[in-house]
Amino acid sequence: MINLLKFCLIFSCLWISASGLARSTNPAVDTTANVDVDPFIRQRADPFITKGHDGTYYFMATVPEYDRLEIRKAKTIKGLQGAEAKVIWRKHAQGPMGNHIWAPELHHIDGVWYIYFAAGSAEDKWKIRKYVLANTNSDPTQGTWKEAGELQSKQNEFSLDATTFALGKKRFMVWVDRASTHEVNTGLYIAEMDSPTRLAEKQVVISLPEYDWEKKGHNVNEGPAVLLRHGKVFLVYSASATDATYCMGLLWADQQSDLLDPASWHKLEKPVFFTNAAWKRFGPGHNSFTVAEDGKTDIMVYHARDYEAIVGEPLYDPNRHTRIRVLKWREDGMPDFGQEASDRAFSDGKL
Repeated sequence: MINLLKFCLIFSCLWISASGLARSTNPAVDTTANVDVDPFIRQRADPFITKGHDGTYYFMATVPEYDRLEIRKAKTIKGLQGAEAKVIWRKHAQGPMGNHIWAPELHHIDGVWYIYFAAGSAEDKWKIRKYVLANTNSDPTQGTWKEAGELQSKQNEFSLDATTFALGKKRFMVWVDRASTHEVNTGLYIAEMDSPTRLAEKQVVISLPEYDWEKKGHNVNEGPAVLLRHGKVFLVYSASATDATYCMGLLWADQQSDLLDPASWHKLEKPVFFTNAAWKRFGPGHNSFTVAEDGKTDIMVYHARDYEAIVGEPLYDPNRHTRIRVLKWREDGMPDFGQEASDRAFSDGKL
């Protein structure tokens, strides 16, 4: 009987080990539980966290099914992990907003909540445009979300990843669209906003793919995220294909400059955050920024996979997981992304 129990135990251990090996070599399976660095929220790409006026945190992201919009809320950033993902809108069965529901952002503007997101049509999933939802309830997980229509821009060919920020009395929007007449690419546009659902007439390109690291797989600048600090407008964006070559670059401009003048913007020649196999961080990108509970510690939110090999089109691999880390600052006032540090080590226990 003892020998039989030993045999069963040994067989069970061998079976578990073999199963684990199979999982680790199959990129179609979520292997997060087997890695050292745990994700913040699994299978949520293009993450966006905002802190409400009452201190409540809200989380939105792209779901792997590309079919709905969810909001989570919690009193702390950490609390978002276990918070209910409340579905507040689903894609249309036909026509616009019927496919590829991507990259939602939640913003509170003049007492109204707005969600900016990208969507294709049910009949053509690549006919990507940017759209707006609005909700007057003080709690964006409650009340009624109404469709406020398409947020139209002059260049409206492949329009997505809209983000907005206020500077002084002006509100700006940065978004993505085709930005070349001689090659297929995406670049970053900026404009002032006449209202939360309408862009002003002047719309200019401030960045397009120039360097090799922005052209891996696809010529891409996308996923803009803005942070106002130290008298500057810092704009982090993502580049290249959505596999392990995905990475993050940095633009910045003086807050007193004309943000609609491309010459006001400076661009680093090298990426600031990219794949680091030592930390099982592959293809990090499409980030956002929020602030910790202390009201002063900057937090970077982004997504990455924990493996490199992908079977098929990277966009349909579901395991882009949300991660978070503290954003530190150098003495010269520039951001320090901590490329060589793990998320856990870099957080200094603040999260």
